[in-house]
Amino acid sequence: MRPCSLLSLATAVPPQVVFQDEAKRRAREAFGGKKELFDRLSGVFDNAGIAKRHIVAPQDWYMAGHGWHDRNNVYLEASENLFVEAATAAIEKADLTADEIDGVVTVSTTGIATPSLDARAFKRMGFREDIRRVPVFGLGCAGGVNGLATTARLASAEPDAKWLFVTVETCSISIRLDSDDPAAVVATALFGDGAAAAVVSSGEHSIAKIVGSAEKIWPDTLRIMGWDVEDPGLAVVFDRAIPPFIEAELAQAVDGMCEQLGISRDDIDRMCCHPGGVKVIDAIETALELNQGELNLEREVLNDYGNMSAPTVMFVLERLLEQGLPEKVLMTAFGPGFTCAGLLLEAA
Repeated sequence: MRPCSLLSLATAVPPQVVFQDEAKRRAREAFGGKKELFDRLSGVFDNAGIAKRHIVAPQDWYMAGHGWHDRNNVYLEASENLFVEAATAAIEKADLTADEIDGVVTVSTTGIATPSLDARAFKRMGFREDIRRVPVFGLGCAGGVNGLATTARLASAEPDAKWLFVTVETCSISIRLDSDDPAAVVATALFGDGAAAAVVSSGEHSIAKIVGSAEKIWPDTLRIMGWDVEDPGLAVVFDRAIPPFIEAELAQAVDGMCEQLGISRDDIDRMCCHPGGVKVIDAIETALELNQGELNLEREVLNDYGNMSAPTVMFVLERLLEQGLPEKVLMTAFGPGFTCAGLLLEAA
């Protein structure tokens, strides 16, 4: 991939907020018929490192039963609004207008949109009729890094091309109170909703330079993370092996990606990681032998927003840009596959 420029980054969240103590109380009520299951796992609310989350529906909505139709309707309406809010802000921050955008990559894995979200937002955004559209489904939490990398590759292929990257996830609508799976309880303690957008160009002006990308996928790991498609809706797949797997495998994966990128791990001034949960952050720190506090922004984002899947790492990058991007930053995120996506940034 030829280096290209990150022109802007913006984030958006829905207006409804749920605080963690309230979420725990509501979940205890909702899982009332499964008291033993909830009591066994209720500590995850207290130990998740999350103070509050933003969600796309009023709290009472989550207490009722919903099927695919109702859940996906909430996804479509909320995701279009979040797409427009984040994308508009990113384009404005880049000192551009929507009709100057040549293409858009949209990453979302928490609902189904056909026509895709970019098409649904087309008139509200004011895109040109010849805009190129690349909707991507199935990346999960890795989508923030993988999607930005895909956008950069497309932008770098044409002189002065300007591409928009948007990722929107409404994880909360997949919360399933009918399930006996422990992962369903964990999801009620972790999931939040949000969106992020960025403008990437092959031109010179930038807030950061995107230098290259790499990815590692492990065979025979399909059941570590993902969705099961069931009649009431999507059911989260969270394997308890995720943190120990990361602790055992991440260092070698990062070293391999660094080799592809022509650097060593010692050249990285800061990691920028998807904070999937406290145990995941702990596992990253252990695997990469990071000092205490090096992933402070990841813990702050997790505290303020929970796990929003793909957009979450973009929230971390936003805070990193605000405080001043170090010379070399490696973004990483894990997702279904099981995969680790990497993206190398350099300070402008």
